[in-house]
Amino acid sequence: MSTLFKGSGVAIVTPFKDGSVDYTAFTRLIELQIISGTDAIIVCGTTGEAATLTPEERTEVIRFCVERVDGRVPVIAGSGSNNTAKAIELSREAEALGVDGLLIVTPYYNKTSQAGLVAHYGAICEQVHLPILVYNVPSRTGLNVLPATMQKIMGECENVVGIKEASGNIEQIVNLAALCPGLDIYSGNDDHILPVLSVGGKGVISTIANVVPSEVHNLCMAFFAGKLDIARKLQFMLLPVWRAAFCETNPIPIKTMMHMMDLCGDELRLPLVPPQPENRELMKKALKDFGLI
Repeated sequence: MSTLFKGSGVAIVTPFKDGSVDYTAFTRLIELQIISGTDAIIVCGTTGEAATLTPEERTEVIRFCVERVDGRVPVIAGSGSNNTAKAIELSREAEALGVDGLLIVTPYYNKTSQAGLVAHYGAICEQVHLPILVYNVPSRTGLNVLPATMQKIMGECENVVGIKEASGNIEQIVNLAALCPGLDIYSGNDDHILPVLSVGGKGVISTIANVVPSEVHNLCMAFFAGKLDIARKLQFMLLPVWRAAFCETNPIPIKTMMHMMDLCGDELRLPLVPPQPENRELMKKALKDFGLI
């Protein structure tokens, strides 16, 4: 299967208003991403608060995003679960809704072994035909996909085309790139975009692209064009925005920052709560210094 996208994929937020999904704001966010050059939209992921969407909301959010984007960029849906049967169900539903690919997080809480990871993704791949990105985020799942395991998954699952690598372990990512030369690697950390690109990565699945979409896209494109000085400058410029966006659990800060920019409301669903006052000030300063408010 071919590469899903090359460049910046935004892990788009799900805006809420009065307890429901705010589709007026969601339309605005989708259009902002497309006009800003974003290369793919990832819907119903961690940043999109998929964990607290009802099944009906999840279906409608994906359907709405696919219809609004209308083929202008790839739409990738989060469809992972710690129940393999549920992950298959979510993946098949997303496929029927017309997404271009799936982002499937590793099992969490009832975390499995490395052999169990191969079996988990193998079972999903037997039931869906879309390109799949494995999502490795040990800080949230308590489970790390080792490079040798990823090699086995690729060998058994022909529609696993890539990985969102959010381990934060550059040594591991370098070893992964060396061991799996046919794997599309996307940085799952906005502070590691350039390092991942430098070992052959295809781009980033970005949280901060919700507020700086053009800059994240331009960083990737500068690297691909061989303009390393520009790419390096952009990576460094984005660090204060990244620090602010992760001063508390994602997506608390990014939604707060988007509200400060009048992009959408800052409504969250429990167990997420508004940020502490001192962190709110950090976010405001980062946005002001970047010229966003």
